[in-house]
Amino acid sequence: MAEERPGAWFGFGFCGFGQELGSGRGHQVHSPSPLRAGVDVCRVSASWSYTAFVTRERSPPRLHLFQQHSPVASPHRCGGGRVELSGSASGAAGGCRDAWASEGLLLVLRAGPGPDALLQAWAPDSALRGEPLWAHNVVPEAVEEDDPGGEAQTGRLPLLPCARAYVSPRPPFYRPLAPELRARQLELGAEHALLLDAAGQVFSWGGGRHGQLGHGTLEAELEPRLLEALQGLTMAEVAAGGWHSVCVSETGDIYIWGWNGSGQLALPTRNLAEDGETVAREATGLNEDGSQVKRTGRVEDGAPAPFIAVQPFPALLDLPLGSDAVKVSCGSRHTAVVTRTGELYTWGWGKYGQLGHEDTTSLDWPRRVEYFVDKQLQVKAVTCGPWNTYVYAVEKGKS
Repeated sequence: MAEERPGAWFGFGFCGFGQELGSGRGHQVHSPSPLRAGVDVCRVSASWSYTAFVTRERSPPRLHLFQQHSPVASPHRCGGGRVELSGSASGAAGGCRDAWASEGLLLVLRAGPGPDALLQAWAPDSALRGEPLWAHNVVPEAVEEDDPGGEAQTGRLPLLPCARAYVSPRPPFYRPLAPELRARQLELGAEHALLLDAAGQVFSWGGGRHGQLGHGTLEAELEPRLLEALQGLTMAEVAAGGWHSVCVSETGDIYIWGWNGSGQLALPTRNLAEDGETVAREATGLNEDGSQVKRTGRVEDGAPAPFIAVQPFPALLDLPLGSDAVKVSCGSRHTAVVTRTGELYTWGWGKYGQLGHEDTTSLDWPRRVEYFVDKQLQVKAVTCGPWNTYVYAVEKGKS
């Protein structure tokens, strides 16, 4: 097995509460910047005012960020590491498998004996001291004979390792899932939830007033409901933004729906047109050969492009150059996608630099983040906070 190439985490966007965003100063970072603790981080979860980093328990001596043989952690591979908070909340704790940050609740999954784990819920301002708000013992389920993956479904917070329940930042905190839902991934937006099951089907529930549930209406759903528009398609990833939703199929296609107030659906929006940022004025894009091209908000026949505020059904989105997607994450009003070739595309609200394009422009179309291309880095993972973005990237293999 080939040795994994060294890599590190980068951050950009809002850091008004002192969140760790590399070398950024002030309230925002406009371009990807290496995290000071990036070589130790294996999971990042960002809320609006603070960020939780899950690191390895024992950090190696600090080496050059991309020294050829530096022992770094891959994203999402933490056995029994450490959680560290940065921003409006501070504190640290050891023996941590995973953490999930929200403004009202900090979840920490502590390592237990064997495969067992202890889930703790903390007030973010507790500094992880004293007693948690509540705790719950989690025992992963045994592998079943008909398990298509051949292993127990473990997932990531807020989905519990037993894959039969999840945790909400609002009471009731512990919420069981129906037995027939074999959950593989669960993501929470501001008012809605998305669930990806073991068969690659997508379910949604919660508030629907911005079309974020994808059922063609603006009505709420109290229980998980299958997205009929995606039946017959096998999905590999889901992401929930503030009021929009995205999923990526096993073949690399992107489907997106919900609120488009800041262009986060990559559809023309009146807000950006009135600001003169994309539709009504020229914006920079890419030709098929990667060169720049001027773009205006008009369709081929010369008529103004239609403005779309809400898209209540999943819509297929094509990335430039015909790129296939493998990872996706959503902020409050921005979207980030990693391609199969390790490029990062972002679009939507950009006021704090969370798109990574060295400015504060908002976009209603996918644009490649050139920093990683220029630095010869291959993006492996992306996770968005409400107003910022974190990326894990490795050096490209040398031919």
